[in-house]
Parts: sequence; C-alpha cells; structure tokens
Amino acid sequence: MLFVTIIKVAVKCLVANKLRSFLAVLGIIIGVAAVIANLAIGAGARKQVVDRISAMGSNLLSVRPKWMRSAGVGRWTVQRIALDEAEALLREIPEIRMASPVVRGDAQLKYFNKNTPCEIYGVGPTYCAVRSYEIEHGRFFNDTECDGMAHVAVLGPTTVQNLFPSNSIPLGKSIKINGMQFKIIGITKAKGDVSRGNPDDRAHIPYTVAMKQVLGKRWLDEINLQVADADKMDLACEKATALLRKMHRLAEGQEDDFWIRNQAELLDTAVSVTRTFTVLLGAVAGVSLLVGGIGIMNIMLVTVTERTREIGIRKAIGAKRRDIVVQFLLESVIMSVIGGFTGATVGVASAWIIGKATQYMTTVHAGNIFLALTVSIAVGVFFGFYPARRAALLTPIDALRYE
Repeated sequence: MLFVTIIKVAVKCLVANKLRSFLAVLGIIIGVAAVIANLAIGAGARKQVVDRISAMGSNLLSVRPKWMRSAGVGRWTVQRIALDEAEALLREIPEIRMASPVVRGDAQLKYFNKNTPCEIYGVGPTYCAVRSYEIEHGRFFNDTECDGMAHVAVLGPTTVQNLFPSNSIPLGKSIKINGMQFKIIGITKAKGDVSRGNPDDRAHIPYTVAMKQVLGKRWLDEINLQVADADKMDLACEKATALLRKMHRLAEGQEDDFWIRNQAELLDTAVSVTRTFTVLLGAVAGVSLLVGGIGIMNIMLVTVTERTREIGIRKAIGAKRRDIVVQFLLESVIMSVIGGFTGATVGVASAWIIGKATQYMTTVHAGNIFLALTVSIAVGVFFGFYPARRAALLTPIDALRYE
C-alpha cells in the first residue's frame, strides 16, 4: 500500500511540472528512436547484402583467369582457362556437384525494327541452377540443345522489355543476335543488380554456339562451380586450386595464374563489414540516449532542490531514507519508461517510413526494441540514483530550514 502511495506521489509531481517533465522525457524518446531506427537501417543493409550475394548462386566457386606480368618485357597478359579444365574439375573433385563454363561478350539483339545492345552469356545447361536463376516463363536449354549447338536463347526480363515493349511474352519468337537467328525458349525471373553487370539484361545461349559462332572465343572467361555441401567449400577450393595448378604446370612456389573466388568467404566478409557498420550506427545513436539520461539527472537535481522542505517534513514525521530514495528513483524511472516506449514507437515508425520512402531496406528486430527499452530503463535508474540518494541524505533540520 505504501509503495502504491509513493507511485501516486511520483506521478503527481511529474504532472505538476508538465513542460519540465516533457523536456526530460524528450531526450529519452529521441535516443531510443535513434537507436532503433539506426539498428534497423544496419540490419536492413546486412540483409540486403546477404540477399544479393546469395542471389549470385548457392555454394558457389568462381574460377577466372588472372592477369600476369610477362617476364622481362613489363607487359601484362591474361592467362587462359580451357573447356577441358571445367570438365576435369567436375570429374575429379567429388565435392563439386555441378559446373558451368561461361563466355561473355556484347552483341546487338534485333526483333524486326526493334534492337538493343545486350550482354551475351554463353553458358552450360547447369548455369541456371548454379547461379540460382529462376525461370519465370518457358525453360532453360538442355544438354542435347547445347551439344547440338541449337540456336536457342533465354532472355532476362529487362532485355525482353527493351525488345518487346508491349509486355507480351515472346516465347517461341525468333530474334537476331549479331545477325544470327535465335529462338526464345525462356525468360528468367528478375534478380535485380546483384553482381557484375545487370543479370536482368542478358541473353543466355549455349556456350558451344557462343564460342564457335557468336563470340568467336577459344577460351573460357569463367567457370562456375557449385559445391554440394556448404561445409566443404574450403576443401573444394583447395582441391580445385591443386588440380588447376597441376593442369597449368605451375612449379611449387610459383604464383597462381587464376583466381578462385569463394562465395562463402565473400559472404562472411560482407556480413562482418555490415555488422561493424550496424554497431557504429547503434553507438552513435546511443550517445543521444546518454544525453537524455543526463537531462533526467539534471531535472531530478533541480526537483530535489525545489522540494527540500518537503523532504524535511517527510523525514520529520518518520519517512526513512529508503522511502525518499524510492520516491525520487521512481520519478526518474517513470520518465525513462514513458520515454522508452514512446521512443520505441517513434523508432519503429521512422524505420518503416525510411524503408518506404528511400532506397534503404530497414529491418526491425524485436531484440533491438527490447535492448533499447532495457537501456532506457537502466539510464533512468543510473542517472536517477544520485539525485535520489542526495535527497535521502538530507537531515530533517537542515531541510526544514531551507528557503
């Protein structure tokens, strides 16, 4: 019953000084809202990065040629990756589930009087699975079509829109790629700008046709490998490195003339960077929460000074130090709780508005809200304790004499 009375007195004192109480609470509101909104931006950025990297393919290893300095002439030459190396990697490394050779180039696509420049990807039938492409309409080409050098193409949605602005689905229609007829058999689902170039503005054709007829290349630009088990990415990378060094006849200690990019390492690095970014944002916002706590402490010190005679009267009629501490501490905690919940609401709303009105993705986690509320209450207790203790230590005689 006494505790309930103390709460009523605390609330009454806060209401009696509405403007002062509001200004003290405002610091907590701004601090909590800033923490939640900034953490939401950081979490959204991390999710966006993870989604973009994951969209490049699952358990992916990419083998690419490296530019090497020619001995004695000071020039740079690119090393070569042959088609038989892709076959050897798939055949001799059991951890690799699928492999797709890749050749790239630019070409002009034409449909009657419509034409558009486009990036041509000559790939294998497994490319769609290795690179996590989804087919929205039609299908991807198969082994028979690839081995038979069939003139078939799978277009990205942006390419389709450039060639067929009427929003029709052009399955079965023929287009010209560098003057050669190709039949459209599939349209990929939009992925967004997730990697090199724009994967939605591409034409995928069999690598056999691309190498011998469209692009005229003898060497591969890339080999994409899908590892069966994510836990064996490093092992597969080591085996692939050893096999390629053997096929390239590189002596021990000689530098690799190829790159192997491990998607798992790329993902770990990206997550680590975005996590650091999130912590930095949260720390900067936390400073405003600390300033809000200092504001509460300042207000409570003023309150103790103004109510010195009240404290003296209460102690004279039997109030204990503990009762005085509890009363002033409760006033501080009530302000921080009100500020915390109001700030949480403002922070969630701000994160939602930022996500809708800007290009930044925001993700609000319940754990972040709980953390912000806990810190705000802790700030109220921490910065309210000193004024409460100072009030409790006043002697009744000195307090009653105070004017």
